[in-house]
Amino acid sequence: MPDLHTIRTALLSVSDKTGLVDFARALAELDIDMISTGGTYRTLQEAGLAVTELSTHTGFPEMMDGRVKTLHPKIHGGLLGRADLDAEIMGQHGIDPIDLVVCNLYPFEETARNPASTFADVIENIDIGGPAMVRSASKNFERVTCIVDPASYTDLATELRASGGQLGKARRFELARAAFAHVAHYDVAIRDYLDGVNAGEL
Repeated sequence: MPDLHTIRTALLSVSDKTGLVDFARALAELDIDMISTGGTYRTLQEAGLAVTELSTHTGFPEMMDGRVKTLHPKIHGGLLGRADLDAEIMGQHGIDPIDLVVCNLYPFEETARNPASTFADVIENIDIGGPAMVRSASKNFERVTCIVDPASYTDLATELRASGGQLGKARRFELARAAFAHVAHYDVAIRDYLDGVNAGEL
């Protein structure tokens, strides 16, 4: 089918690591190269999986206590690049396509609900790079698959094994729609929390 796209490179960056290792093993079985960040990278490496640290991929270190790590042209160019239009410019700048993003966001709501959390704790759990990657990947669903829900890993691993690492356009679109809903919910939660803060007490 012409709308099938083969996943060759995946970027994994998750706060909730439920089911992560099993899903990553399914990707490894399909010879999908994996790039990862921080704690996700360590989890996969400790599980014996071959994974490239994101800073090695970009040639740029994580900085500012992890505030800046995925905000890089090699990441967003790799996600947003269109196969029919952007191959030449990607080649000029050494940007390799990224076909799959597995990402869930910093636990903002859990942190905000925790009575022990300070205002600073809550603010640090406003994810920036995660939503940006999810949006980039989902905008480019014509080529890129985005997964935000660990509950979907098992079914998706089964689909990918059955298809030899390919997903169709309708499935990519369905996942993109769920990803945008995930980010929208996250942003509303931030807005609701900030609405309850007295600016005069900051």
